Amino acid sequence: MEIFISYAVHPIDPARPTFIGEVSGIDLTRRLTEEEVSAIHAGMDSFGVLVFHDQHFEDEQQIAFSRQLGMLEEATGDIMSEKDRRLSMDLNDISNLDKNGELLPRDDRRRLFGLGNLLWHSDSSFKAVPAKYSMLSARKIPAAGGNTEFADMRAAYDALDGETKSEVHNLICLHSQIFSRGVLGFDDFTDAERAKWAPVRQALVRQHPNTGRLSLYLASHAGGIEGWPMPEARSFLRDLNEHATQRQFVYAHVWRPWDLVMWDNRVTMHRARRYDPKEVRDMRRTTLTNGVSSLEQRPIEMAKR
Repeated sequence: MEIFISYAVHPIDPARPTFIGEVSGIDLTRRLTEEEVSAIHAGMDSFGVLVFHDQHFEDEQQIAFSRQLGMLEEATGDIMSEKDRRLSMDLNDISNLDKNGELLPRDDRRRLFGLGNLLWHSDSSFKAVPAKYSMLSARKIPAAGGNTEFADMRAAYDALDGETKSEVHNLICLHSQIFSRGVLGFDDFTDAERAKWAPVRQALVRQHPNTGRLSLYLASHAGGIEGWPMPEARSFLRDLNEHATQRQFVYAHVWRPWDLVMWDNRVTMHRARRYDPKEVRDMRRTTLTNGVSSLEQRPIEMAKR
């Protein structure tokens, strides 16, 4: 299956041939042509996740590449103070390092907050305008573990029975990092952080603006459903998450140094896997804003109501 004009993308996982595309024949560290940019968007629409090997990015090159695809969102989803930050606000620091490049202590507040990445989530669903694409560059990886798993939320929606599809179409969820970190027992938030991450409204079902396909929009950040009692909402969301992360919907990416993996947060969930905390895992993520709320991407028949 060949999509791109000057390079090729092939299904990386025979069990899920329409989910993960492995791209060859392109250097993302240079400026791309308009045709290449359009082809990457087309590949994302087709697959949802694209894998590019051997992309030896400097930070500014990764930022420049990402800006060719859309508008970046700022890295405001962590709890690092300005004095502790080692990367620019255009890069999300997905690592276990401090600003001096030293390993964070195992009980460091920043590291414990970052363990939320081990839960299934969609990037920035806790923001009123969530993320579109995420682009994660592997600068240094541990000897074992630290893989990233991706769940196809289009396939998960398609596999729902008709009654459940009808039930989820109208629902609006409340998302916050307070919810996701609470699952892990992390509640060490300042008043300013609690205000910053007040719950935001997100549609439970989204329609892709280009393909028209429907997908579930789930995340560990989702901690309630509007109009539902909390215990019932969380029980239902737990069931949906268990459904959406069955093995037939999930691909596990085993990282190589200098991999660049892109995914569309509108149609996927992902999670990191555990690794030895005494080893360095240095990953740097650029993220495109979706531009509009998920509430503006509900199924057409629902949006008309």
